[in-house]
Amino acid sequence: MKKIAIIMGSDSDLPVAEKAINTLATYGVPYEVHVFSAHRTPVEAKAFSETARENGFGAIIALAGMAAHLAGAIAANTTLPVVGVPVKSTNLDGLDALLSTVQMPTGIPVATVAIDGAANAAILCIQMLAIEDKELAAKLAQARAEGAAKVLQKNRAIEQKYR
Repeated sequence: MKKIAIIMGSDSDLPVAEKAINTLATYGVPYEVHVFSAHRTPVEAKAFSETARENGFGAIIALAGMAAHLAGAIAANTTLPVVGVPVKSTNLDGLDALLSTVQMPTGIPVATVAIDGAANAAILCIQMLAIEDKELAAKLAQARAEGAAKVLQKNRAIEQKYR
C-alpha cells in the first residue's frame, strides 16, 4: 500500500495534523509526518516533493496557516495528488490560509478541505488509495454505514422526544 505524507509548515500545526494522523492510523494506512516550510526550507520541501512518488507515497497532505502556500509549493514539484489543509490562525481565522491554498493556477491543482479539516484530508487520500484497494474501500463503506446508523439513531431519539 502506498504511504501518505503529512507535511506541516510548522510544528505549531501538529494539533491539526494529528486529526489526519489518527484517521490514517484508524484505517491502517501508512504515513510519514514532516515539517517543511515553503519559505524557510524551500530546498528541502522541493526535494521531498520531487522524490515522493519514488519513495512510495500515493498522496501528500500539506498543512499551513496564515498566507503560507505550502500546498502549492509542494504541488508545484510533484504530480502526486496534494490535499491542502488551511490552518486557522489568530489574525484572520484561517481565511488567509484558505485562499492561499485554494487559489491555484491551472495545471497545478491542490484539493483543499475546510479550515482545520485534516481528518477529511486523510479520508480523501484514503479514498484515492481505495480506487485500487478493495479492503480499504470496504473500510470506507463500513465507516459510512456506521455514520449513517448513528444519525438515524439520533433521529429516532428526537422523534420519540417530540411526538
